[in-house]
Parts: sequence; C-alpha cells; structure tokens
Amino acid sequence: MHDRGGHSRADRRLAELAEDGRPWAVPWPCVHEFLAVVTHPRIYVPPSPAATAVKQVECWLECPSLHPIGETAEHWGRLKEAMLSGNLVGPVIHDARIVAICLQHGVKTLWSADRDFSRLAGLRIVNPLLRQ
Repeated sequence: MHDRGGHSRADRRLAELAEDGRPWAVPWPCVHEFLAVVTHPRIYVPPSPAATAVKQVECWLECPSLHPIGETAEHWGRLKEAMLSGNLVGPVIHDARIVAICLQHGVKTLWSADRDFSRLAGLRIVNPLLRQ
C-alpha cells in the first residue's frame, strides 16, 4: 500500500498550475496511469471508486489552461529513436512514450516523482513534490 502523504502536495501544485493561467499539458497516458493507480485495490486500501477518479479527471479537464496531449504523426519516429539510443526495454518503454509525446508538443519540462524519467533525454525532469 502506498502512503497518501504526497497527495496534498500534489493537489496544491496542480491547483497552482490551474490558477496560474499559463498553458500546461498532461499526456493522455498519464491520465490512464492515474486512473489505474488510484482505483487499484492492491495499491490503495481502500482504492478510489471509479466515479471519484473520473470526477477528478473531469475537474482537471475543465481547466481552460490545460491541454491534454497525445501521439502525433511523428510519434513512432521519436519513440523508436528513444528506444534504440537508450537501449530501452520493458516498463521504461511507457516512460519513453510519455517523453516522446511531450517532445512532439514542444513540452520542455516534465513534472514527475518517478526517477526513471531521468534515464530519458530531451526533457527537464522536476519532482513537483520536492521543494524547489
């Protein structure tokens, strides 16, 4: 079971983004992963009900400065390049997919508490849960 201690910090950081008014983006695979994690009964006891998780995503999507982003026509080229140049295999492919999506959309900084992203080139990785 994961500690929910970082949730209030994450919520504050997202609120700051939403209230700032500057454009920000969330890759669709991150939305999918959020839904999978918060509703998973082996990760959280009790897990979030599906309706609660969906309501949270809808709240984010109502933010006028949020831009959900996904794969573009150049996705395969970027993903292939990341895989081959970094000799990436296994679960890190999911992280490479997120990085490729961000690069396709001109994202320069990725907020993540996942240290695996530091293995991937092209984006500045910032842990939004740590004091900067």
